[in-house]
Amino acid sequence: MEREKIRNIAIIAHVDHGKTTLVDAMLKQCGTFRDNEQVEERVMDSNDLERERGITILAKNTSLNYNGYKINIIDTPGHADFGGEVERGLEMVDGVLLLVDAFEGCMPQTRFVLSKALALNLKPVIVVNKVDRPNARPYEVVDEVLELFIDLGATEEQLDTPVIYASGRDGWATAEYNPERPNNDLKELFELIVNYIPCPDCVDDGPFQMLVSNIDYDEYTGRIAVGKIQRGKVRTGMPLVISKSDGAQRSCRAVKLYTFDGLKKVQADEVGAGDVVAISGITDINIGDTLCDPSAVEPLPFVKIDEPVLSMTFSVNDSPFAGKDGKFVTSRHLRDRLYRELDSNISLRVEDTDSTEAFRVSGRGELHLSVLIENMRREGYEFQVSNPVVIMKTIDSELCEPIERLTVDVPEEYCGTIMDGAIKRMGEMVNMEPTAQGYSRLEFLIPSRGLIGYRSEMLTATKGTGIINSILDGYRPYKGEFQARSRGALVAWENGTSITYGLFNAQERGTLFIGPGVEVYEGMIVGENSRLEDIVVNVCKKKHATNTRASGSDDALKLVPPRQMSLEQCLDFLADDELLEVTPHYLRMRKRILNTELRAKARAKK
Repeated sequence: MEREKIRNIAIIAHVDHGKTTLVDAMLKQCGTFRDNEQVEERVMDSNDLERERGITILAKNTSLNYNGYKINIIDTPGHADFGGEVERGLEMVDGVLLLVDAFEGCMPQTRFVLSKALALNLKPVIVVNKVDRPNARPYEVVDEVLELFIDLGATEEQLDTPVIYASGRDGWATAEYNPERPNNDLKELFELIVNYIPCPDCVDDGPFQMLVSNIDYDEYTGRIAVGKIQRGKVRTGMPLVISKSDGAQRSCRAVKLYTFDGLKKVQADEVGAGDVVAISGITDINIGDTLCDPSAVEPLPFVKIDEPVLSMTFSVNDSPFAGKDGKFVTSRHLRDRLYRELDSNISLRVEDTDSTEAFRVSGRGELHLSVLIENMRREGYEFQVSNPVVIMKTIDSELCEPIERLTVDVPEEYCGTIMDGAIKRMGEMVNMEPTAQGYSRLEFLIPSRGLIGYRSEMLTATKGTGIINSILDGYRPYKGEFQARSRGALVAWENGTSITYGLFNAQERGTLFIGPGVEVYEGMIVGENSRLEDIVVNVCKKKHATNTRASGSDDALKLVPPRQMSLEQCLDFLADDELLEVTPHYLRMRKRILNTELRAKARAKK
C-alpha cells in the first residue's frame, strides 16, 4: 500500500479509561467482523489474565481500513507497571489518541503516557471518553488536559491539538458534543485520524531497515519480529542482517511476512516503508534489534526504557511440600524460564545471585511481578518468592529511594483516615480538591515502599469506596524507617492437617487464612495476628475424648470463614523473614526459618 494511505496510531490513557473498548467499536464499524459474527467484549484482550482481571497487560497490534486508508492501531496498557509496553509501542507510530475519562480527568498514568508521546514529537488527538456517564464533566476535563500539556512543556503546535468527545461503549464520537443529540458513529474520529495524523515519515527507496519493537510467538513458526519499516521494502526470502544494540551482527532470512488486518495476520510477499510488518523465521531476535539489508547495516536507536523500582528473589521451593504439585521444580527450569521472559518483557531485569538456586528479579511494580508469577504457576512452575523490596540509588553520595505520586479518590468522610495512613508511611500531601459530589481527590508524594500493602489497607479503611492510583515521580533522599505492617502472623506449630478444634482456638488470636482439612507444616503462616508480634498456634490440635464429653461435639464449634488471600495480597503481607511458596494450585506463606526453636534463636541474635 502507498505510504500516503497509511496511518500509524497508538491509543494511550490511564487504566480503565476505555482504550480497548474504543478499539472494539472502531473494528466493528469498519467491517472487520461479519454481521452475524459473535464477538466478545474487549476483543483485543486475548490473554487469559487480561480477561480475568479486566486490564490490558501487553501492547497489541491491529489494523482497519477506512475509505481506502489503512489505519494501524496499537492498543497499549494503562497500568504504570506495564509502562515498558507503552514506550516500545510508541516507537511504531506517528500519532496518538490520548483518551481521558470525562469524569476522572487527568490521572497519574495520563501524565506518564503523554510525556512519552510529546518527547517523541508524536501528533496527539484528545479524546474525552465516557461523556455519557453520570457526573461527567467533559469541558472541565479538556481544560485539565491542556493544563497538563503546558505543564509538560508542549510546543505551540502540540497545544493546538483537536478535541473529540466520545462514548467507546456506544460507539460514537463528535467534535461538537450535545448531550441531547449524541452522534451515531465514529466517522468524525476516523476523519480526524486520516486528516490530522501524518503519514509515516519514512524513506520509500533505499536498503531495507526496521527496528524490532515487539516479539510475537507462534508454536509452528517460532519467534515473530514486529516493527515499522523505516526504509525500503522487505520481500519473502530476502537475506537480512540482525544488528544488535551491543554491536553484534548475524545473518538471517525473512522466511514469511505478515501484515495486520483486523485481528488476523495476513501473509504478504512484499511490504513497503511505513507499514507495520511481522517477520517470521528469525531465531534469537529480540526487542530493540535492527533488521537491515546486508548492503547497509545501520542500527536504529531504541527508546530508553525506564528502570525497575522493585525487586524480589525467586528461588527453588524447599518447603516440606516441595515437588508435590509442580511440573518444573529445578533451578535450571527456573533460570531458563526467567531469562526467556527477558526476550519480550523489556522492563524486567533478571540477575544471578551468590546461590545457584536463587535469582533476583526486578520490575516496575508489584503488578508487573505478580503477572509474571501468575503466568509461571499456570505453566506448571513451582518456586518461592521473597517480599518485594524497593531498589535504592546513590545520587551525589546520598542514598535515595523511589518516590511515587499517589492519587486517591475517596468519599469526604474518609479523607482523614487516608491522610493518617499515608503520613504514617512517610507520605507528604501535595494537593487536595473536591471532584464529584461528596468526593475528594488527595494527592501525595510517598515512598514506593510505603505503597506495599497500602492498597488493601486503604480499601478496608474506606469500605471499598476508595480508588487509588500511583506512578513513579523520581528519586528523593531516603526518608527513614517506618512500621509497614501493623500486625503479626499466626504460624503453624507442627506438620499435619488443620482441625476444627485447633482452628477454633486459633481464631481468637486473629484472622485465619485456612479452613479445616488443609495440609500444613511447621513454620507455615495460617493467619494474621490481631497484634504486632508473631504467635505460634497449633491448628492441628485435637480434642481428647473422655467419659464426660464426646469428640463429636466439635460439630457445635463455629468457625469464622477464612480470609481468601490473592497473589497480590500475599505479596503485600510478606515480611522480611517470610516467603511465598508458589505452585500451580497453591499459594502458601511461610517463615524463612521453619523450625520454631531456630527461629526464636535467630530473633534473639538480632
